[in-house]
Amino acid sequence: MKQLKLLPKFMISLIIMGSVLAVSISLFSYFVSKSYFEEMYAYRVVNGSRTIAKMLGPEEVKDVLAAGGEQTGSYQKMYDILNELKKDGGITFLSLVVPHENSVTFYIDTCVESMGDDKANQIPWGTDILYEDAAKDAKDLQKYYQNWELYSQNTGTLEPQVTDNQYGYNYTAAWPVLDESGNAIAQIQYILDMQAVRDHLNSILVTMFGISAGIMLAAILCYIVFVQRNLLAPVGKLVKFTDQITSSGNFHQQAIEMSTGDEIEDLANSFNYMLEELDRYIDNLAKVTSEKERIGAELSVASHIQSSMLPCIFPAFPERKEFDIYASMDPAKEVGGDFYDFFMVDERHVAVVVADVSGKGVPAALFMVIGKTLLKDHTRPGVPPGKVFSDVNNLLCGSNSEGMFITAFEGVLDLVTGEFCYVNAGHEVPYICRKGENFVPYRVRPGFVLAGMEDIRYREGNLQLEPGDRIFLYTDGIPEATDGKNEMYGSSRLEEALNCHREKTPEELLPEIKRDVELFVKDAPQFDDITMLCLEYRQPMEKEPDISEQS
Repeated sequence: MKQLKLLPKFMISLIIMGSVLAVSISLFSYFVSKSYFEEMYAYRVVNGSRTIAKMLGPEEVKDVLAAGGEQTGSYQKMYDILNELKKDGGITFLSLVVPHENSVTFYIDTCVESMGDDKANQIPWGTDILYEDAAKDAKDLQKYYQNWELYSQNTGTLEPQVTDNQYGYNYTAAWPVLDESGNAIAQIQYILDMQAVRDHLNSILVTMFGISAGIMLAAILCYIVFVQRNLLAPVGKLVKFTDQITSSGNFHQQAIEMSTGDEIEDLANSFNYMLEELDRYIDNLAKVTSEKERIGAELSVASHIQSSMLPCIFPAFPERKEFDIYASMDPAKEVGGDFYDFFMVDERHVAVVVADVSGKGVPAALFMVIGKTLLKDHTRPGVPPGKVFSDVNNLLCGSNSEGMFITAFEGVLDLVTGEFCYVNAGHEVPYICRKGENFVPYRVRPGFVLAGMEDIRYREGNLQLEPGDRIFLYTDGIPEATDGKNEMYGSSRLEEALNCHREKTPEELLPEIKRDVELFVKDAPQFDDITMLCLEYRQPMEKEPDISEQS
């Protein structure tokens, strides 16, 4: 969508504002003038009818009203006076009448031919006209009834009666002629055509709108020139400069000169400062990125080294039919603190280890290397696992300035007897699956963590395995895996997943458990390493090796 430039926006907004202002001024002037003219002509009509009625003598009026009154000198004299008043006052209709309940009788109907009056339309003396015949519409009819009511009360209109129909826009006032007793004997009807006033007001409206629009247009043009020179031109210069900067991508030693002495100059100075900071930031970012790439490459190498330190070729002992083993480790970062290990202690004993180093990342990985190496070096034929952990614990405590620790589980399986001798240093309880049964947690004494305190005595336990039995070892990264709602995977889900796939081999079981954890966690980030190991005792060794011959 094409954007509207700033100058057209200013022009459109100013034109709209100017138009609204011009219309407002014109309407204000129109209504003020209208109110003034209406008030002035209302006073003229009402006061004119009252003045004329009071200047007529009651006796002369009675002569005119009497039979044959049109032949009297009073009639001619009064007719001439009213005609003169009509002419001088610019009165549209001026009549001497006597209202009745349903009709009105005309006695003098003025006619001034120089004003465009037609003698043929003059109402003769003594003509009685019904209100229904005289009225031009319902409002006009109401005017006649109102005049009769006022006449009957010996008074006249205090406000003009306004009629606006196809016959014209008129102000009408009526005032009674009173006799010596104060009783009404006749009525002066004073009608003024207001169409000329209306036309005049309309011309005022048009004139004021034209004047206001002209003034507004001139002001808008002057303002646009001012804005273009003092606002839009500097802003345009700044926009052009920023376009050049962004298109070239070169922020080094770039600056814009602006001397407006106002906020735009402050904006340009701030922009120049921003360019300096951005240039400095880009330089620092390039250095940081380079360093990060170097560290990333080193971490990648460290990750490969760590992976190569863990047994990762399966089947691990293809020549051995007595057992099957499979393990996996997925670090939360490039390198992790979890580790597993399995190795032959001698021809009839296989050892398995699963451990979790406190913390994550490079420190945990380095401590893991130390722990793994020590555990393997100290696991020797005839040495109980408890003695192995006690010796390794003291060695780790002696070089543990960072206060790290390891939770670990080690077991040694006698392939001849099926005896599984184990030791636990604060690690998760293993799961055992007897042949044809379900996986269940095997409650063992947790013991204290490695590298936590010197001279700790670790005691081993014994478990008798039969062919077809399996042991599942893992780290806390599985039960503590968290989904987007901060809900943990938990031991119950782990047990359910194990039993759902209990018929699978160790190599098939571990990927299923990992997949079930991923389905639970979904897109939530992995906060801890996930390590698993499964050992299956398949069959006893055919014969026990001769220890004396080996020595």
